[in-house]
Amino acid sequence: MDSLQTKGRIFDIQRYSIHDGKGIRTIVFLKGCPLRCKWCCNPESQEHGIQQMTVQGVPKTMGEDITVEEVMKVVEKDRTYYRRSGGGLTLSGGESLFQPEFAIDLLKAAKSVGINTALESTGCAKYSVIEQILPYLDQYLMDIKHMNADKHKKFTGKSNELMLKNAKKIAVSNQTNLSIRVPVVPTFNDTRKEIIDIASFAEHLPGVEKIHLLPYHRLGEDKYEGLGRTYLMPEVLPPTNEHMEMLKQLVEKHTNLSCQIGG
Repeated sequence: MDSLQTKGRIFDIQRYSIHDGKGIRTIVFLKGCPLRCKWCCNPESQEHGIQQMTVQGVPKTMGEDITVEEVMKVVEKDRTYYRRSGGGLTLSGGESLFQPEFAIDLLKAAKSVGINTALESTGCAKYSVIEQILPYLDQYLMDIKHMNADKHKKFTGKSNELMLKNAKKIAVSNQTNLSIRVPVVPTFNDTRKEIIDIASFAEHLPGVEKIHLLPYHRLGEDKYEGLGRTYLMPEVLPPTNEHMEMLKQLVEKHTNLSCQIGG
């Protein structure tokens, strides 16, 4: 089958983003994720199935089956912005690797027409899948959430061993620019030790020079109600700017990494 006709399931396409990769980008949000992070701001991304979500009192269908060719028609509209800013296409989710054939063919299509590519992912997939993606990927934006396997499983539903192994393999492959991003979530991983442990791991990944600390927010809380679900962290408040700045300075003091707050 022509790879442009490969079908996947998405729940959104966001144009003119200045996060999730260099420059101005178009982000394609793929549906489906093997994790169940308690703080997830896109709960509609978790199930691969098409869902109904109430948004401001109105039912909205979350999920659309679409071909690579149809996605690329949207992506190519902003070629001028990519060229001027160094931007391009970013795949996000959910977990981008949950639909590997669709993800690979999307990245391949973008590269074939000279568009920069990025992938936002936890690396929760077999390395044989990741290996197929790397030749078509300019930047891998990888979430490292915690170094403790038990705590990782308690808050996300899965242990972290596979993700950490994959991070090492991706870095050693030297096939893509690997960026490490840490969602900073109070009660989960926002202590000095937890952040330093993650940063120390990142520092020893070949080629990694920068780490991003992404402050927890509650902007997706209403979505849970819209899906008929219970938000699991109602008492947790976002970290203060002062706390984030302290963690940033801590990372830069104890490692050779540069540290940025936000995407």
